[in-house]
Parts: sequence; C-alpha cells; structure tokens
Amino acid sequence: MTDFGPFYRLIATGPLARWLETLPAQIAAWQKEQQHGLLKQWRNAVAALPEITPYRLDLLHSVSAYSETPLSEGQRAGIEQLLRNLMPWRKGPYSLYGIDIDCEWRSDMKWDRVLPHLSPLAGRTVLDVGCGSGYHMWRMVGAGARLVVGIDPTQLFLCQFEAVRKLLGNDTRAHLLPLGIEQLPPLNAFDTVFSMGVLYHRRSPLDHLWQLKNQLVRDGELVLETLVVEGDENTVLVPGERYAAMRNVYFIPSAQALKQWLKKCGFTDVRTVDSCITTSEEQRRTAWMTTESLADFLDPHDATKTREGYPAPRRAVFIARKP
Repeated sequence: MTDFGPFYRLIATGPLARWLETLPAQIAAWQKEQQHGLLKQWRNAVAALPEITPYRLDLLHSVSAYSETPLSEGQRAGIEQLLRNLMPWRKGPYSLYGIDIDCEWRSDMKWDRVLPHLSPLAGRTVLDVGCGSGYHMWRMVGAGARLVVGIDPTQLFLCQFEAVRKLLGNDTRAHLLPLGIEQLPPLNAFDTVFSMGVLYHRRSPLDHLWQLKNQLVRDGELVLETLVVEGDENTVLVPGERYAAMRNVYFIPSAQALKQWLKKCGFTDVRTVDSCITTSEEQRRTAWMTTESLADFLDPHDATKTREGYPAPRRAVFIARKP
C-alpha cells in the first residue's frame, strides 16, 4: 500500500499546509473504495522491484536512469517482467537501466511542443492534473521544478508511478495522489498548473477551467492541452456516443472558442502556442500496450476522419495567466 505520510510531512509547512485539512480523509476514503481486481498484482510488482540508486539520472532530455555497472541479464529480465506486470503503459517513454518502456504515447513529443512556451519552471511548485503514470511530472522536475504534485484517480497509474519512482531512487520531488481535480479545495498555491488531455473528458468544461484557476497563485500560469476542431469562436463539436472510440468525450471546441472560455473564467494573456494533428508516430500500439490505438480509431479509407466520421484528433496547447 502506498504510504502518503512523507507527502503529508512535506507539505505540513508552507502554502499547501491547509490541504491537510481534507487530504488525509480523502486518501483514507479512496483506500476503502472498491479496488481493481489486479491491484494486488500491481502492488506486489512494485514491492518486488529492487531499491536502486541511479548512478546517473537524466530527467532533462528524457526519463532515464543508469547504473554505474550494467545489470546482469537476470536482474534486467527480472525488473522487466515486474514492469510488464503493470501493462498497459500509456504515457512515456521510460529508459530504466537498459529497459526501454515503449509506451502507447510518445509523450516526449508533446513535451517538446509545450516546453518552449512555458515560464521557467525552476523553483516552482507545480500541479499536473490527470497526470497518468507521471511521465510529464518527471520532465517538469528535470526542468527545475521544486515540487510536482500529480493527481489521477486511476489505480494502475499510481502503481506505475510508484514503480518508476522506486527505480529513480525514490525521488521525492514528485508525488502522485489518487484524486480528481473536483476533490481539491481552492488551494491558490501552485505556480504552474498543467491540464493536458483532460478538458474533453469533463462534462462541464468551464467548471474544469474554474477548478484549475482556483489552484493557481496570483500571476500563476495555466498550461492547457486538449482536443480542438477547426472553426470560429462559436464552433464546438459535441460528439455522439463515441469520438475516436472514446465514450467519455463531451465537448471539443475550436481554438478560438476555448480562448473565449478561458477569458470568461477570468484568465488573461490567453494564447494558443501550438496546434497539430495527432499522428500514429505519437500514438500507436506497442509491445507495452498491445490493444487498439490511434490507427484503429480512424476511418480506414480516410485518415482525416475518425471511424465515427468526425474530424481526426487535433490537439492544441494554450497558455494563460491568473491575474
């Protein structure tokens, strides 16, 4: 079972201290909820991983850990099998002591698009909403963040994060909590808040934007990445039962409409810094994620459309400031 005590002690003083009024009870309630049938297997895999202190750690250019001397073939095979017990791996890639976890998403490509537009992360306290297994959290640490807190309620992602952190030498600069953004009180304590790949999954996208704003300090920076469609400020796609095979996609605005939403929620200095079509180079089936991926979600006769007939996934990155 994950021990959240070190995180509680870490935030006991400083701007996040008031979170302790609600956080321990929320974590205790989460621990009592119905657990995934494979959770025991996942926890056992994390527990069985060896304690390794990296000889060299690269979080600036990748998420990579190296030992002073190469692992034996038996050690490497044992660690790889434990990590494979945590499949499917969605966000990555990771390179850990010669073991390359080739995840479904090349999240490094998204990071390369986002990073040039950020205010410097050095010394900042950062919140990553819907962080998955935590790949981007480690890249934020590599960019100099003092503390990165990720939230994601998915049990597998927590186990994957804890597995990676253990192999990174139990680095305490990043922590993942199994919560959703709606469970956070208005902390007004983070210098930068990331929400990447979340907005279109929210039934009330403006509520999500308000929740993000409520986590930022004054003059804090929001980094929002989401699906968009072509169109003017009044264009919003509301898919039917599925979009690109996903059930829980509710609203996909144009970039202009989303900028209006952000301004309506009180953000300033709103700008679109990147927009691109998602390709099968960035999202694809791998040996670490063997089920359907992007190529299966598109019209086999017209890759500009999803198999439901909607425009193929286009993602944009927005930067905004809380005044």
